[in-house]
Amino acid sequence: MRVAMIGTGYVGLVSGACFADFGHTVTCIDKDASKIDQLRNGGIPIYEPGLDLLVATNVKAGRLFFDTDATQAIREADAVFIGVGTPSRRGDGYADLSYVYAAAEEIAGLVDGFTVVVTKSTVPVGTGDEIEAIFKRVRPDADVAIVSNPEFLREGAAIEDFKRPDRVVVGTQDERAQAIMRELYRPLYLNETPILFTSRRTSELIKYAANAYLALKITYINEMADLCEAVGADVQQVAKGIGLDGRIGGKFLNAGPGYGGSCFPKDTIALVRTARDASSPVELVETTIKINDERKRAMARKVIKAAGGDVKGKTVGILGLTFKPNTDDMRDAPSLAIVPALQDKGAKVQAFDPEGHEAEKLLTGVDFKADPYAVAEGADILVIITEWDQFRALDLDRIKLTMNKPVLVDLRNIYKPADMKARGFEYTSIGR
Repeated sequence: MRVAMIGTGYVGLVSGACFADFGHTVTCIDKDASKIDQLRNGGIPIYEPGLDLLVATNVKAGRLFFDTDATQAIREADAVFIGVGTPSRRGDGYADLSYVYAAAEEIAGLVDGFTVVVTKSTVPVGTGDEIEAIFKRVRPDADVAIVSNPEFLREGAAIEDFKRPDRVVVGTQDERAQAIMRELYRPLYLNETPILFTSRRTSELIKYAANAYLALKITYINEMADLCEAVGADVQQVAKGIGLDGRIGGKFLNAGPGYGGSCFPKDTIALVRTARDASSPVELVETTIKINDERKRAMARKVIKAAGGDVKGKTVGILGLTFKPNTDDMRDAPSLAIVPALQDKGAKVQAFDPEGHEAEKLLTGVDFKADPYAVAEGADILVIITEWDQFRALDLDRIKLTMNKPVLVDLRNIYKPADMKARGFEYTSIGR
């Protein structure tokens, strides 16, 4: 089948490359000419493991193309996907749908013959209705079906998630559209992937409900971690004990400094706004947002306490800045709250992240180093914020020798307290 993908950001590029790998002919379209030039020349504008090889393979095979001009791709497409950004709107927290609606207007002017127009971007309930209204206004004669098909991609594991998903959700009751969507995802039948067809509004809400639940689960185990510290329990054993219950499950029960990234923060806020507008508030989600915001600030206080109650004039080494490993995404990363809070208390901060290069624009006054050992050198305290694999097997003897004082705060529980004590470290972790 022929697919046009509007947007070459995280969702659009990963989805487009994976559809091409399924055997479809895909053209990814973006207004940013520099990004299209980069992609045509073999560059990848985002960091996602395996994406560079996937793109190169399908470009070479003649299935994946990039363009700034949408005209031909949309006219020839069986399905046009909208995969543009929907960031939180400044001031009120609503999802900014301006890019989605602009894409819909452009598509409406170009479609030729029956076309499935699919919203892949994360959008509030009712967005599909608005897109349908745009088509009726711009092209009342257009033969289209407006479909919701939310993505459930984890950054750092997006290709695996697309090719081996837990489920595919498709919001449409149009039989022609259902047939095309089944054909697009036909390779997943081999894995017996469930494809759930729902109403469009139900599909839109499923995405927000899923992300809000996961955010709630993370926040719950973080609160349990605080309780564990207060009563002398071990949060990792608590998580294992409750996670073995099939009704709960063990995923997203890793205590840490709070959730961040491109999805959970904006999606929980957008869900709260939608629910309030519908006079059906989701107070659990509202509370989750408040707790998570406070937790990030509390992590700075935890570091200060481990440093003896004062970091003024001290050097704090930070390992990991992105919101999670295997991504370059800095959006709402805990480091963006923790580092400035430490600086406000007089700390000198030196840091390293394997891919978080955008941090150099977002964090001022930080001495960025080339590797973990340069961060440890001369540090009075070392803090692990993001659990990159290379931080899991550090040469701790070397670290200890180069630090002014062997104090380590592990906000991801990478190391074992008994081992760290045996090595002579003053060690602080989460909930243990």
